[in-house]
Amino acid sequence: MNTDELTSIHVDKSIDARGTSCPGPLLAAKKAIGQIEKGEVMEVLSADEGTKRDIPKWCQKKGFEYLGTIEESGYFKILLRK
Repeated sequence: MNTDELTSIHVDKSIDARGTSCPGPLLAAKKAIGQIEKGEVMEVLSADEGTKRDIPKWCQKKGFEYLGTIEESGYFKILLRK
């Protein structure tokens, strides 16, 4: 998906992990994924560079759909569908 498509997706749950470093954002995502239903979208906000690699790997391992990453000024929005 391109950035325009990603920004138009309805987000059901947003996790702000910008104040944490690896593995904080991934742990926050793991904790929050149980709070959304199958088919819903969650975004993880992170300033940690490693999160761009960790979340897609975790999605693949768990069977979630990694939708993409949007680079913002100083942080990333990583979107996934449960």
